[in-house]
Amino acid sequence: MSDNKKYFVHPSAFVEDNVMLGDGTKVWHFGQIRAGATLGENCILGKSVFIDFDVSIGNNVKIQNFVSVYHGVKIEDNVFVGPHVCFTNDYLPRANHPDWTLIETLVKKGASIGANSTIVCGITVGEYSMIGAGSVVTKNTEPFTLVFGNPARLRGYVCYCGNVIKKTEEPLPKSTILHCEKCKEKIDI
Repeated sequence: MSDNKKYFVHPSAFVEDNVMLGDGTKVWHFGQIRAGATLGENCILGKSVFIDFDVSIGNNVKIQNFVSVYHGVKIEDNVFVGPHVCFTNDYLPRANHPDWTLIETLVKKGASIGANSTIVCGITVGEYSMIGAGSVVTKNTEPFTLVFGNPARLRGYVCYCGNVIKKTEEPLPKSTILHCEKCKEKIDI
């Protein structure tokens, strides 16, 4: 672990050697972080969160209870991951397969992933997009989109603040500007 000691690790958590924890980061009850993982500043890992080896997590990320973040996942800054979310890293998993191939996943800045969602490997979750609870995400999400369902589909658009700004089943034309009634921000889709 990093030597600065400006983080908190609950006594029941297990953090392997060669893990970097940023200032202000908190790892709560029964968390496990594997070697080579890097967590930025001011992250919160809830109860029983599993972070696999070499996973990269940015600053100000909140990962709720019982989330599994497997090898090959990168999470950028200001991301929210709800309880029981699971990331995958293999399209064709087998218990013993010598030709296993890692499939990477990227969660972009500001995205939110609802409780009990599954993020199938090989996709990018777009900046400030929002994934509804219980979704199975099998395709990339575009920035500022609201998706949910199984499989997750476009249901609307969201603001930086998380407010739904337009409900639609169809993608909007490029260079569309939406206005948030809640925070008055303008979003260029």
